[in-house]
Amino acid sequence: MDEQSYRITRQQINPLPCVFEKALLSRVAACEAASRALLAEREMFACRDPLVRAACGQLLLLLRQNAAFALKVKDTQRILPHAMMMKVQCGGLIGLKDLLDPEALAPDVKKLVMRAQAEYGALENLPFSRIVQGISHWQIRKRGPPRS
Repeated sequence: MDEQSYRITRQQINPLPCVFEKALLSRVAACEAASRALLAEREMFACRDPLVRAACGQLLLLLRQNAAFALKVKDTQRILPHAMMMKVQCGGLIGLKDLLDPEALAPDVKKLVMRAQAEYGALENLPFSRIVQGISHWQIRKRGPPRS
């Protein structure tokens, strides 16, 4: 399957892709609103709740904007490389978990977003200086030596 066909098919079967898909795929986070699917031996996540997806989109945008210094970039509107997006998604969710639910084993995206809105009124009111610490400290998992 060529990439163009894959993207068209993916969009047809997954009209609401999970905003934090990279974090879910890497098993750093979970989400009760996400449903898992496979296409051409690739895993993907869809969001079952359009309202939660909108809130997640807003949170991701705010994380990107507030993480510019930690990522050492000036323009967070541009397309970020995969490793930077992993830092934003995984580190941002871990930072949010540490702020709102430090006892949890792993971040649950929907629960964290809903709790953040309930406790702070709006996602814009979150203390991003504390959350961005999670982004600064999160590191992508190093690959091990090749297996023979």
